[in-house]
Amino acid sequence: MIPWLAEDNYCFPDINSALQEPNGLLAAGGDLSPGRLISAYRQGIFPWFSEDDPILWWSPAPRCVLIPQRLHVSKSLAKVIRKNQFQITFDQAFDQVIDNCSALRRNREGTWITDEMQSAYSELSAIGVAHSVEVWQQGELVGGLYGLCIGNIFFGESMFSSTANASKVAFCYLARQLQDWGFSLIDCQLHSDHLQSMGAEEISREKFQQFLQRNPSSVNDTGNAKWSFSIASDDIC
Repeated sequence: MIPWLAEDNYCFPDINSALQEPNGLLAAGGDLSPGRLISAYRQGIFPWFSEDDPILWWSPAPRCVLIPQRLHVSKSLAKVIRKNQFQITFDQAFDQVIDNCSALRRNREGTWITDEMQSAYSELSAIGVAHSVEVWQQGELVGGLYGLCIGNIFFGESMFSSTANASKVAFCYLARQLQDWGFSLIDCQLHSDHLQSMGAEEISREKFQQFLQRNPSSVNDTGNAKWSFSIASDDIC
């Protein structure tokens, strides 16, 4: 059995009590208010549930992460980046990015990015906690990703690509910019071959908790300011 969260209490169980099967399931219930979501991510917990399920909260182990300095850019991807065929922005189309992420998964296997989730993360974007990276080609949004920034950790949520390499380019720009800003970690949540090929690795829950414990408690340093890039394509690879 897992605990059921009350809507008037933002406390979560210790992540060490998460189930081994299904891996990382910690609690159910509660809500997706900004305060609860921020509290969750600070502790390495994230919501993940389907349309007809209650809200489910997870903290899997091992945890897939990328240390920004360890980003790996393949030779073929470096060529794509140097061609400058894409325009990359921060925080210019958050709602479009999350909508595309949701649509992509809905078309493939059903989505966990429900309308309720989209609304909740849009609220976090409005207060400067959630951020998006957009990849444009001839004025069309062709790729992107979004996630949360708390302290010096970026908690990645989802990405999409409607043309080859667009989401990889978004991830590269994000990682290099976060490296330039002194971020310690990108939380990728769950392993994928796609992320592993770019330098992501799996770490134990204990090691992930150490990153969380060293992380500043502030949500961000810029209020609700939008991010902007201070790096160029030559800085990526």
